[in-house]
Amino acid sequence: MRSHPQAAARQSVGRVGLRGPRRPADVPAGTWPVLAVIAAGGVVGALARYGIQLGLPHRPGGFPWSTFLVNITGCLLIGALMVLIVEVWSGARLLRPFLGVGVLGGYTTFSTYVLDIQQAVTAAAAATALLYLAATLLGALFAVWAGAALTTRTVRWLRRASDSQGGEQ
Repeated sequence: MRSHPQAAARQSVGRVGLRGPRRPADVPAGTWPVLAVIAAGGVVGALARYGIQLGLPHRPGGFPWSTFLVNITGCLLIGALMVLIVEVWSGARLLRPFLGVGVLGGYTTFSTYVLDIQQAVTAAAAATALLYLAATLLGALFAVWAGAALTTRTVRWLRRASDSQGGEQ
């Protein structure tokens, strides 16, 4: 007796433990607040980015200053946020998903960065595309480092100042 190919495929899928899409009832209870704050933060971040892009439009082939500004400031804030989450607000369970994934994830836009490069190339502005590609990449990496470094120094300075004032009283 030969087995049907689809039946064999179903049996092999069952053996490796693959299932269909999860139903809302399968999602752990503590997940819904996290998803809610990510969604709310994403709305805030996307609206902020949209406002900046409306305020700083660019012509086809021109340097996309709005996307550049958004991505660099977003990376600076991500660097600062990660230090604050780890060293200052470590007990705030929903803060990182709200600010890091939601707000800053909705605010930064590396997909638009790639689209801007493609549009500059299409508009015969290859030099602008190359400058933008390199400046954003280097600027974003530097911004994350600078945000983390400056925030670390500030947190340590504030702790020392607080400790020295506490010892005088």
